[in-house]
Amino acid sequence: MILKLRRHDPSALLAGTVLLWLLLFDLSFSARAADAADGAWTKLRSGSHVALIRHALAPGFGDPDTFKISDCATQRNLSDVGRGQARRIGALFRGNGINIARVLTSQWCRCRETAALLGLGEPENLKPLNSFFSDRSTEPLQTDATRRWLAARDPGVVHVLVTHQVNITALTGVVPASGELVVARVAPDGTVTPVGRIQTD
Repeated sequence: MILKLRRHDPSALLAGTVLLWLLLFDLSFSARAADAADGAWTKLRSGSHVALIRHALAPGFGDPDTFKISDCATQRNLSDVGRGQARRIGALFRGNGINIARVLTSQWCRCRETAALLGLGEPENLKPLNSFFSDRSTEPLQTDATRRWLAARDPGVVHVLVTHQVNITALTGVVPASGELVVARVAPDGTVTPVGRIQTD
């Protein structure tokens, strides 16, 4: 009986090797990301860092010309998907040992609703967190006011700030997705340095 041995196809062998390396890289990257997220939650629990959250998903861009801060019907608001996302963010906090926090929010309805749906505490308005998307002239003053507020906060309490993309970017340089958490260190002078990013979806 004669057995015919198949010769190895070099291209197939190379493809298999590349696939294996990609799989190992993906597993290694996922493990590092999980470790980074764990470290960020530890810092948040200690109160030494703060969580900046871009409001949950609110379809559209900017706000209508008829915008009134006191009338949610004139604003861009959370969708049902966004409301579910906000609840999942709150569950993520509780799953990582944070059941109660001081929650500060922009006065925009999409931020206030996100803050309320977190279920971590009664939201408090903080005017410097209001969006300056349509009027960039107020950006320096609002950003400085937010830094000063953060520098004066009680570091023994977990702080969660729900605001807008432009505000978070001005503070940290990070451009967050809807519902993304940016964990940041606050220096005594109010300088905000991002140390981790956590996405819920």
